[in-house]
Amino acid sequence: MTDAVPPARRAAPLLLVLLVAAILLFFYRIAELVLLAFISALLAVFLGSLTDVLCRRLRLPRAPGLVLALLLTLAALGAVGSLVAPAVAQQTQGLVEAIPSYLTDLDRQIRDLATRYPLLRRTGIAVAEGGIVISALRELAGFVRHGIAPFATATGRVLIEAIAVVVMAVYLALSPALYREGIVALVPPRLRDAARAILLDLGATLRAWVGAQLLAMVVLAVLTGVGLWLLDVPYWLAFSILTGVVVLVPFFGSLISTVLPALLVLGERGVPAALAVASVGVVVHVLEANLVAPIIMQQRVALPPVLTILSVLVMGKLAGLVGLLVAVPALATVVVLVRHVLLFRIYAEQPGAAAPPPAVLRRSREPPALAPPAG
Repeated sequence: MTDAVPPARRAAPLLLVLLVAAILLFFYRIAELVLLAFISALLAVFLGSLTDVLCRRLRLPRAPGLVLALLLTLAALGAVGSLVAPAVAQQTQGLVEAIPSYLTDLDRQIRDLATRYPLLRRTGIAVAEGGIVISALRELAGFVRHGIAPFATATGRVLIEAIAVVVMAVYLALSPALYREGIVALVPPRLRDAARAILLDLGATLRAWVGAQLLAMVVLAVLTGVGLWLLDVPYWLAFSILTGVVVLVPFFGSLISTVLPALLVLGERGVPAALAVASVGVVVHVLEANLVAPIIMQQRVALPPVLTILSVLVMGKLAGLVGLLVAVPALATVVVLVRHVLLFRIYAEQPGAAAPPPAVLRRSREPPALAPPAG
């Protein structure tokens, strides 16, 4: 005769489900705040890494090193802005004023191609009203109006959130161990070693991503600017800065920075010139991805391309423009959690034996400290 199950134990699964549902609902309601906290963590990773270098080289305490890191960052941004901002502003204004005429020339080129080739004529791109470029521009304007314009109109809110992000990043960079150990303290004692290993691995992964992005932004902007200048492309400096910024969005950013200058010269110089300009973007991105980054970086984020594209699409759908910018570090965070929680803990795979492909391909001498799975 078996003992009767106590009512409290029978209700435990239901209570657990309700608790999980309540936690998920809570995070859904504060998803925007979680996103801001994640952005502040990325900024803290950059400031913390720079502070570590300064403290190690100059033998400074943590607080003066962080102040020096902030001053150097602001000075670098100010110097770059003072050097390129006037020229970029002038070229951007000229580009905006010249866009209508370039679009008209481009539509005329497309109509000419469509009238010469019956296959293109059947697609309907040679219609008299508007043209395919004008239609695409209307779609882009609708996206900007519904996706980006609300952020621009809420100037006060954006300013407050930006200040909050910077302040949180400074505090995180000043005492990273305090907040790391605070998170570990929330975990049951038997899992604290695993939690500490996850946070250390996650910090290394995000540092690698920040370093790779800064490198990619500089290299792509410089190489693209040189290539477009040699081809005498109008507004080459504005396009080079655009290339450095949109690299934050994998694949789609590279596509946009390659296609836009090619479309600019297509209507004025024809297809051969447009192909030459597009080839500059292709060659620059290939060189950066396969030659420059592996040589200069000691460690870099290596994520599967399909997962990267899916993360951009998902984060763009969930969080709009800001989601596009943090899609890759969010994916890297998920990869680290899956590796430690699912593979090392639940599946009990040994970290040293059949380790899965890491989020960070390390070239340093010491691997990250990983907690062994529970026996």
